[in-house]
Amino acid sequence: MKLIVGLGNPGSTYQMNRHNIGFMVVDSVQEEEEFPEWSDKFKGSYTKKDDVILLKPQTYMNLSGHSVQACMTFFKLTLDDICVIHDDIELSLGEVKTKQGGSAKGHNGLRSLDRCMGQNYKRVRCGVGRPTHGDIASYVLSNFSKDELPALVTAVNVAVVTVAAVLSQS
Repeated sequence: MKLIVGLGNPGSTYQMNRHNIGFMVVDSVQEEEEFPEWSDKFKGSYTKKDDVILLKPQTYMNLSGHSVQACMTFFKLTLDDICVIHDDIELSLGEVKTKQGGSAKGHNGLRSLDRCMGQNYKRVRCGVGRPTHGDIASYVLSNFSKDELPALVTAVNVAVVTVAAVLSQS
């Protein structure tokens, strides 16, 4: 069994925020792969099809690890079974890279996961760019601009394909 986690913040206020690109990707996987509708469990929204579980923690980004840990425990999963999709300011908008384990590098969602379950899980890093000025927290909680939407759609589509590739390697 595999757990695909999209990181983000719940609610319509955050829906188009840079921090919510993980939610956008798992929503696309859910739709494209015809997963059942989302259910509330594990302090999150989840759906399951065959041996794949999709999870969107509803604990807000900084406490995402609690939701993932609850799901892991219920399904008796290990870190090798988990793939986390998250925003990354070190990558330009549209850039998608995979990584196994590593540091949270200031990402509070990853920091929460690391505290609750360890660091050696697969990651799909979705670039949102780095702000040229201002506070990083404000930047990742800002919405994508209209001009950025084509690159966002491309990034989400690339990330969906990347998730499929990660799953097939497992």
